[in-house]
Amino acid sequence: MRFSFTPEISVIMATFNRARHLETAVESVIAQSYKEWELIIVDDGSSDNTGETLDPFIRKYANIRYLKHSNRKAALSRNAGIQASFGRYITFLDSDDHYLPEHLETRMEIISRLPEIDLITGGYLCDDTIMVRDCKNPGKLINIRECTLGGTFFGKKELFSALRGFRPLDYAEDTDLWERASASYSVKKIEDPKTYVYRRADDSTTLNY
Repeated sequence: MRFSFTPEISVIMATFNRARHLETAVESVIAQSYKEWELIIVDDGSSDNTGETLDPFIRKYANIRYLKHSNRKAALSRNAGIQASFGRYITFLDSDDHYLPEHLETRMEIISRLPEIDLITGGYLCDDTIMVRDCKNPGKLINIRECTLGGTFFGKKELFSALRGFRPLDYAEDTDLWERASASYSVKKIEDPKTYVYRRADDSTTLNY
């Protein structure tokens, strides 16, 4: 492992059997206009060709790291990435989603302009017809726009450490972390700029829960 720099931003990508989407996701990080980042990919026990797909990126880029453990689900995989991170700020990218090129730059601009803010979320593009289970009332469907997307979290590392990361819930661990953060920290939801592209996979938890 080569730790010759200290990045401003640690991008955590938890993945499980998403090899077919990984190139798009990783290349969207590499293409960022803001360059002071590291990408930590946490493989949650994939049985497909995830490792082979990522190998060229890992060999070429010193700021891309790959971790693998037995299947522990998304929350604990994200936590493993947080623990391994060196950045001042933590953000996420689900492995079937991708960033637009200015994503990290715009988040750094927001957090620099509003230094009192500890965590932001929002600013994503998606199919606005997507409906998901309401985490407070699973018998009810709500539009994806009413939800908190963990992939869009961008916050200070000390917040994630103090909250002990994500809790291993069956559903809506993103909302749970947001609510815990809101109780003790300064948080902000944004609508724009929409630079995170959300794509729901066929085996997504939000689709099958």
